[in-house]
Formats: sequence, structure tokens, C-alpha cells
Amino acid sequence: MTLPVYPAKPEPGDTIAVLSPSSGLPGILPLPYELGLRRLREDFGLNVMEYPTTRRMGSTPEARAADLHAAFADRAVKAVIASIGGDDQITVLPHLDRELLRANPKPFFGYSDNTNLLVFLSNLGLVGYHGGSVMVEFGRPVSMHPLTEASLRAAIFSSGPFELTAAKRTGTQAEPWEEPETFGKEPLSESADGWTWHNATRVVEGLSWGGNLEILSWMMMADREILPAAEYAGRVLFLETSEELPRAEEVYRILRNMGERGLLRQFPALLMGRAKAWSFEARNDAGQRAAYRRAQHQAVLRAVSEYAPDIMVVFDVDLGHTDPQLVIPYGGTVTVDGPGQKIIMMY
Repeated sequence: MTLPVYPAKPEPGDTIAVLSPSSGLPGILPLPYELGLRRLREDFGLNVMEYPTTRRMGSTPEARAADLHAAFADRAVKAVIASIGGDDQITVLPHLDRELLRANPKPFFGYSDNTNLLVFLSNLGLVGYHGGSVMVEFGRPVSMHPLTEASLRAAIFSSGPFELTAAKRTGTQAEPWEEPETFGKEPLSESADGWTWHNATRVVEGLSWGGNLEILSWMMMADREILPAAEYAGRVLFLETSEELPRAEEVYRILRNMGERGLLRQFPALLMGRAKAWSFEARNDAGQRAAYRRAQHQAVLRAVSEYAPDIMVVFDVDLGHTDPQLVIPYGGTVTVDGPGQKIIMMY
């Protein structure tokens, strides 16, 4: 197996690209976007370069691909960060120049719909980073979450092991981004249980693969960038669900179909993200949030018991659509220590 390439990291004072490979929401919701840019510049010491589609809704897939090409080809740009996710990045993939991206490796940060690009880069042998959008993590009202900031700083600037820390509190709901008086409030949170371990009898080390479960299901339906099952043997799977709050039965069905494809049994370990359980469309109270997460746990256990009974599972890892959010190196090395109950990323 060819070892993946970790692209060189930026240093304070370097230039990074901020792109919108999915949705151009910065043009509609400037408050969190501008706050995220300010923190990148003032707190992280980075120069920010924007591109034609960064603040433009409805940009064509070809135009978004052109911005990605320009950012990766520019030697002055040392990393690329997505403004936010969306729902149609899969249409951008056919327009990407594989050789250009492979020849100009850059650390790419994003999640949610950006799972598409992370999978694409991983297939080129390049390590990306699942996490850290400008509008959500960098643009969090009042302040960045300390665990998020520590993880992002390590992933952006350093190379080496980083042990994840379980959150003691987790975000529950946010205020609207449209107006200063609502946007400027601290996000609400509640006490968080620690990670829950299943089959935690061994230490697993492998390259990571996964991302947002709904996006992966779309990629499988389109037969886009999903390799033969055996290519994932020995990797560490990580999954999370979005603010669309898929039903537990749908989570089970997606995992069942991954099992039928021969995928689930390839992975010796699964990191399952703490499920987001509130949205503006589903304003769940504390009891409903807890019930939603329990149902998702049960759905995951049902699927793995049927298709990968020996897999080690860690539930409620703070990755993906969570606050705080911990960054996962996509295609990079992850160690899951069952007896020691530790999770270590190689950034």
C-alpha cells in the first residue's frame, strides 16, 4: 500500500485560500463569515485569499472547480479552508483535474458536504482534514470553543500525534445568523456523557475513512469515488450525521447497505460522532435529544452486529456537526486504544 502524503503545513503569516466548494452562504450570511475571517487573520495570524465563487450563491460546478484549481495551483497558498458545507458538491467532482491537485498538495479543511472533496483527495493519496469551516467553527459567536480551537491549531500548524479530549458539555442549539442581536449570543449547551466503548479489547491503528453518513450514501448511489470494498481493509471508519437529523431507521439502512456492499467488515474500528439532535426545523427538548441519540446508537449497533460483529465502536466522539468539534485527519493515521480508552490523531 502506498502511504498517504501529508501536505506541508502553513505557518503564521502565510496565505490560505477560503473557498465555497458547496454553498456560497458567505454572500447571504456575512456575520459569521466575517467573524471567521477576522479570527483567521488576527488570532491565527494567517492571510486570507478569497475567490470569485466564495461569496456567490448558485455558482456553477465548473466555476467552483476552477476556484479549487486556482487555489491549489498557487504556490503562495499554503492551505485551503471551506467556508461552509452545502448539498451539491458531488456535481463539482467530475470537473476536477486530478493531476493538478495531486501535483500541488495542500491541507484542505472542511466537513459535511465537503466529505466529497475529502474522499476525492484521499483517493489521490493526499491527507485532508475533516473539520473547521470558516462560518461555523471559526465564526462561532462570542468565542471559539477551546477544544475546537486547540484541535484546529494543532491540525493547521503542527505535524505529529494529538490525543482527542472528550467534551464535558455539548452544544444544543444556536441562534439565527441574520441579525447582530441574535447572532452575538453564546450557543447553548448541556452536560455531555463521555465516550461509550463497544468491543474495546484491542488497539487499532489505521488510515481513516468516512465523514458525513448522508453524503457518503449519496456518493455510493452515484457510484462516485467509492473504491472496491477490499481497498478499505484495516482502515478506521469515522461517521457522523448532519443537522437534517436522519431517522435512526435511515441510519441503519445506510449502514446495512454499506454492509451489503462488503464495506463494514473491512473496518476494525468505528468512531461514531455525537449526533446533532437539534435544528431550526426540529427544536427538540433535552428528553427528545437524548432519545434521538439513543435511537441512533441502537441503529448503529444493530447494523454492526449483523455485518461486522467484531468491530470496535466508540460512540459520541465530538466530530462533525458538533460543538465542540475535533478535527480528524482524512486518510491520515488514527489510533484507537480500546484498553486505554484513548483516541490519537496523527496530524
